[in-house]
Amino acid sequence: MNIKKSILLRVRIAFLFVVLFAIAVVVKTGHIQFVEGEKWAKMGERISFDYKRVKATRGNIYSDNGSLLATSLPFYKIAFDASLPKDEVFEKGVDSLAYHLSNFFKDKSRSDYRQLLIDARKSNKKYIILSRKQIDYQDKKTMMSWPIFREGRLRGGAIFEKIDVRYRPFSNLSRRTIGFVNENETGAGLEYSFNKQLGGQDGYAYYQKLAGGVWKPVYDANNVKAVDGLDLQTTLDINLQDVAETALHKAMLQHDADDGLVAVMEVKTGEVKAISNLSSDGHGNFFEKFNFAAGRLFEPGSTFKLVTMIALLEDTNIKLSDSIDVGNGEYTFYNKTVRDHEDHGLGTVTIQQAFEHSSNVAMAKLVDKHFGLRPQKFVDYIDRLKLSKPLGVQLVGEPTPKIKRPGEKGWSGISLPWMAYGYGFEITPLHTLALYNAVANDGEMIKPIFVKSIRRADEEEELFETEVINGKICSGETLDQLKLLLEGVVENGTAKNIKGTHYRIAGKTGTAQILENGHYTKKYVTSFVGYFPAHEPKYSAIVLIKNPRGWYQYGSNVAAPVFKEIADNIYARDINLHRPMDVKKFAKTDVLPVIRAGKQEELAMLCNELGISNHSATEEEWVRSSRAGDGVSWKKAIEGKGVVPDVKGMTFRDAIYLLEKAGLNVYYEGKGRVEQQSITPGARVGKGDRIYIRLG
Repeated sequence: MNIKKSILLRVRIAFLFVVLFAIAVVVKTGHIQFVEGEKWAKMGERISFDYKRVKATRGNIYSDNGSLLATSLPFYKIAFDASLPKDEVFEKGVDSLAYHLSNFFKDKSRSDYRQLLIDARKSNKKYIILSRKQIDYQDKKTMMSWPIFREGRLRGGAIFEKIDVRYRPFSNLSRRTIGFVNENETGAGLEYSFNKQLGGQDGYAYYQKLAGGVWKPVYDANNVKAVDGLDLQTTLDINLQDVAETALHKAMLQHDADDGLVAVMEVKTGEVKAISNLSSDGHGNFFEKFNFAAGRLFEPGSTFKLVTMIALLEDTNIKLSDSIDVGNGEYTFYNKTVRDHEDHGLGTVTIQQAFEHSSNVAMAKLVDKHFGLRPQKFVDYIDRLKLSKPLGVQLVGEPTPKIKRPGEKGWSGISLPWMAYGYGFEITPLHTLALYNAVANDGEMIKPIFVKSIRRADEEEELFETEVINGKICSGETLDQLKLLLEGVVENGTAKNIKGTHYRIAGKTGTAQILENGHYTKKYVTSFVGYFPAHEPKYSAIVLIKNPRGWYQYGSNVAAPVFKEIADNIYARDINLHRPMDVKKFAKTDVLPVIRAGKQEELAMLCNELGISNHSATEEEWVRSSRAGDGVSWKKAIEGKGVVPDVKGMTFRDAIYLLEKAGLNVYYEGKGRVEQQSITPGARVGKGDRIYIRLG
């Protein structure tokens, strides 16, 4: 009996505790709801709702002719508010919508999508993500025509969240110069250098946090609309960029080189029309990983001999015809021997010949003789030529040149002779290009520019004009001699392998040993820098290729041919570079009409109508004329599938028919018959090739 009472007592005590706990819960709930309700409601709202940043649409980057180099394409994430559609709309369209979703995304079956939509409807879910895959604008337009979704945002429940994705229409062309910006605001190239202008001003929007940590956008009057970024119009010519990059890639592959760069600049404006930087991945492929032209320092090697000649011609009374003995190509300064690349040396030559054949010994001896006791005077010329400070180009990350100076640590008796032929200091390739461009530009040194203007749509917000950084690098007399020297390098010296036939190139080869761990190796940086056409320069360019492997190790046979290939291609495309040629007529105008080329049937009919004797040696449809006594003889014209036809002398109608038939894109100027064409007749036609013709 006592045991029974004991058990009942414990049960009653336990029951009492449960009742008291239940009462406490009810009291606490009531206290929270009615006393602290406002406090917790506000806290819940803070947790469930928040203002989030809405990224502005990034501005576009254009080439010089308006071609898109980089743009932001709108992509969308699709979600669904299952509470919005009316019952009859949902029930009628759910099967068809499930079919469309399954057929489009191919990540779930039709039944899975149907069940997802029905479950969301039953749970009154206001935001479910239908697929993790992003869609483009055309896909969005298509989806807005699907059942349920076609009712619109507020009645159909479709939620399309915009996500901008950066896109480059020309893929990797000029990839490093165009650049990028990372999520942490680091980056490179124009994207990073002009990030503030391109990025625009972000906005803010109200979002609600739903189950699963998903944030749903909510309309709010306090939302701040994003301001889209501005556009950049660059100086880059997409056609020249393609030419430069292709030529560099071919040379890199041929010589199995580590790194290489090309930069092409317009002489009068300083506009960089093409820039390519390639690096080996070690497996036979090349890609752009760093902008070497603007952001890396190199010992310039023999291309610096131009500076040496400026200092000598400006500060001494030497003449290019003066003789200098370089002996067997070796000369010792203190405990260091300077060597020439020429086997057995040049012996006694003129200063001009020494420069044309890139004699290190000659430059070192001349500088040591005239500046050995006043080395600071020589360094002053480097400063005066703006080679010791950053150029201030429009790309972030330009390094400061490393120039040794008398009295500083590391300066010795060999420092000055070494500087004479480009060793012992470092500058960027753009510094070298700017100097040679100044020679082409009649002594006026201008800053290379990459961006011409910043725009909002068609309105110009900021214009970048040509900036002169040195109005006169030397006297007019010295400038004339420099031009003579640079043309001589190509006509008679180390670069005579790129001597042209239709136009002249002026420039200088360079070869510098690579310094590793404080010692010069048998690896080389090869280069060529110059301008063309020499008689009336329009473009300057620099080519630099690092560590070529194989038999060819010098600027003359590694870098110079790349320059020539680029120059030839530009010359062929730009008819304005061609010198005027005498028009040869096949007949005296007072005897025979001017009949040159065209369709044989039409030309023969014309001659017959005029009573002119004509006969043919070919049955071809298209012919050229030649004088045959008092008559005309027809001969086969160059024409055929995949071959550039000879249209000189033809009417515009005939010329454009044949050129477009051959697959060429035709650009023309003038009126009348074709006087000149930019691509040689008989050449093979490549995909997308352009040809320029001049009529007169």
